[in-house]
Amino acid sequence: MTASTVALVLVVAAAGLLRWRRPAWYWLTFGVTFASLRVAFRYASVMDACGLTVPPSRWRLALARLTNQDVPAARPPRILRFRPTRTGLVLRLGLRPGQDAFDVAAASDRLRHSFSMYGVTSREVRSGVVEVRMTGYDVLKRVQMPAKLDTRPMRVPVALREDGSVHYRDYRAVPHALTLGATESGKSVYQRNLVAGLAPMDVALVGIDCKQGVELFPLARRFSALADNPDTAADLLDALVSRMEGIYQLIRAEQRITSAVPDAEIAADIWDLPDHLRPVPVVVLVDEVAELALFASKVEEKRRDRIITALVRLAQLGRAAGIYLEICGQRFGSELGKGITMLRAQLTGRTAHRVNDETSANMAFGDISPDAVLAAIQIPAELRGLAVAGDSTGGWHRIRAPHTSLRQAVNTCNRYADRTPDLPELAPFRPELTNTSEALVPLSKSAPATA
Repeated sequence: MTASTVALVLVVAAAGLLRWRRPAWYWLTFGVTFASLRVAFRYASVMDACGLTVPPSRWRLALARLTNQDVPAARPPRILRFRPTRTGLVLRLGLRPGQDAFDVAAASDRLRHSFSMYGVTSREVRSGVVEVRMTGYDVLKRVQMPAKLDTRPMRVPVALREDGSVHYRDYRAVPHALTLGATESGKSVYQRNLVAGLAPMDVALVGIDCKQGVELFPLARRFSALADNPDTAADLLDALVSRMEGIYQLIRAEQRITSAVPDAEIAADIWDLPDHLRPVPVVVLVDEVAELALFASKVEEKRRDRIITALVRLAQLGRAAGIYLEICGQRFGSELGKGITMLRAQLTGRTAHRVNDETSANMAFGDISPDAVLAAIQIPAELRGLAVAGDSTGGWHRIRAPHTSLRQAVNTCNRYADRTPDLPELAPFRPELTNTSEALVPLSKSAPATA
């Protein structure tokens, strides 16, 4: 056996081992080259087989007849850009006259088989231009976030999408969001990634965890306020409403709408205010919303109505005041009582982990996209953390957050504990931190009594 044969055998064995054990490394070393060659040589025939070609134009047919040449072949979309990535290939296609972006989307599964890729998705960039993203392996099986992330204020990278791109939670674009999922579906890991991403930012975190604080209290050093029972949560939400009203008074005082003030300097929310006057934005995390909506007596019913009313007011009016809601729960439907559907209508962002029934998926996506509902109920139980994320536009993606242990989230919050702002309105709800664990202690001071 010659040296070249031995080297070839070793290379093939290494490629097979990498593809089995480290698909990301296989893609970067061998897969991207093979996939690029397949696309280059098969492109025209694959597009023709998938019905993504158009017949030649009349002038080309006339020119062929005049010059006594063969009839021109059907034309596929033009490749405007071809770019390999760390997870696959990105093709930007220029559509021919008569073609539509829905034609490419409908042929995605056929393109996946024809080019021997793991997944193919498409989106319309602008009129006549479609971006096709191909993934070479299952990027959601073992999530690895890229080293370079597009970080901006109030924009947190929380998960990886099935096409290899990063899924961001952008509070300025989508102020309020709802996260659903059954027990052991991955909601807690998603929430930890969110808190860990917000910890280095100039933002106040407010938590409502009615499971006696078992989820959020370990992260308390980075929280400006915490509530561990419905009574304290009601007072905390009232304090947030009062803060919102005060911020609106500040914005109104700084508007100065006169003919001498340029349009760009007229303030309509906190982000239009000067830096020295801008209040700290607040992200409110509700761990289990059903615990706030359930009641068993008349007194608890009054408290429940007070809580839901405050949440609805914050969802409707809180964006301009820099107050954002992040609500989690196992179910979120009309059975939780009046006001719940009104609250859900204000939660633009929707994320659904594995659910136990179709009704739960309909709570998240029934009014947005039937396809997202079907995708949510097909999430297998063994893939914890896999979720479907969508918004009010009808677009949706499969995502999966990288596994973040509670210890990792605690370390991140402790590292940035000095960035925790002191808000006067929320001072009574600041968590009391103690070094002893011999006895249970309350998460927050007693809320001030209300008249």
